[in-house]
Amino acid sequence: MTVVDIAVESVTFEFTVTPEHGKVSAILDRTETAQSLLVLGHGSGSNMHVPLISGLSAALVNADVATFRYEYPYSNREDFVPYSGIEMDDPEVLLATVRSAIATAVAMAPDLPLFAGGHSVSGQMTSIADADSPLPDVCGIVLLGFPLKGDLGRAAHFKSATKPLLFIQGAADALADVDQIAQVVNDIGAAATLHIVESADHGFTVPDREDGEVIEELARTVADWTIDHI
Repeated sequence: MTVVDIAVESVTFEFTVTPEHGKVSAILDRTETAQSLLVLGHGSGSNMHVPLISGLSAALVNADVATFRYEYPYSNREDFVPYSGIEMDDPEVLLATVRSAIATAVAMAPDLPLFAGGHSVSGQMTSIADADSPLPDVCGIVLLGFPLKGDLGRAAHFKSATKPLLFIQGAADALADVDQIAQVVNDIGAAATLHIVESADHGFTVPDREDGEVIEELARTVADWTIDHI
């Protein structure tokens, strides 16, 4: 993927999770040539500003996929520090945040086909939300580093999946068993796609490869898949 000089419209704002849990921050990045929009959630110990998420967002925008990055209530706290061990919100709050983020994204970019997902827990929560009650405006779900190792119960909800699924997994992910992921994808059938990044860990760091090169691989994989599912 070649980086070109393009004009990016970036909007930082807040949206309401629920009246009880208040507002969280989000960023919408897009260009005039955007072909789709990805609601992109972060992993459990991070936020929307960590290099994996911000770098992937930039690469996706360059590949004509607009992005909607967002925080959860726990990662939106003023004292939150990435990877500092701060406890996540309860699953019900995470799911409510995912649904509110998607609804806000639809309202802000109604002209773009919508996809949703994210890294680790965000991909997990997005897929659970859809399995529980189908997300009507979502064309497909992107799961980066789905955390599946040993306990196949984490994948049980895929039996109720209603959307195409893209799994992107690191072959050296300590939080996932690639063979188990491959079996899940095989069980889902034609609706699921698996892309393996060789030697990548859970954060998609690869020995002897520049992080930017790996992020471009992730972005191109997502961009090509979204084109096929619009």
